[in-house]
Formats: sequence, C-alpha cells, structure tokens
Amino acid sequence: MNFPEEIRKIRQRLFMTQEDFAKEIGVAFSTVNRWEGAKSKPNLSAMKSIKEFCLKHDVDFSALEEAWLNYRTEDK
Repeated sequence: MNFPEEIRKIRQRLFMTQEDFAKEIGVAFSTVNRWEGAKSKPNLSAMKSIKEFCLKHDVDFSALEEAWLNYRTEDK
C-alpha cells in the first residue's frame, strides 16, 4: 500500500474524520487532506506525532512508516 492509503486506513480504523485526526496530531485539517490526496507527505515532526497517536490508540505503525520512507510525492 502507498502512504495516502495507509494514513487513511489508520484514521478510518478509529472512525475519525480528517478534522478529528488532524486535531489529535496537531496539524490543520487541510494538511491531512493533502496527505490523503497524495499532494504532500508529513515531515519528521508530524511522523513523530502520528507514531505517538498510533501508540496511544494501539494501532500498528510499521506499515505507515515503511510507506512514508518509500513515498515520493509527484512534482507539480
């Protein structure tokens, strides 16, 4: 799976909207929307927040981390 699919899967597993997920990890709704829309990818700080979120909610982070390490956004 690619990064946008992985981030969406984690969010949906917990029945959260993009807005709720964004508040939990400390970013704007539009940021989560860009991640899921394959327009951008999280920086290291955001990934740390997402990892903390996953640990708090007992969600596996490994697939997301792997997808993030291998993910390239297309140049616009």
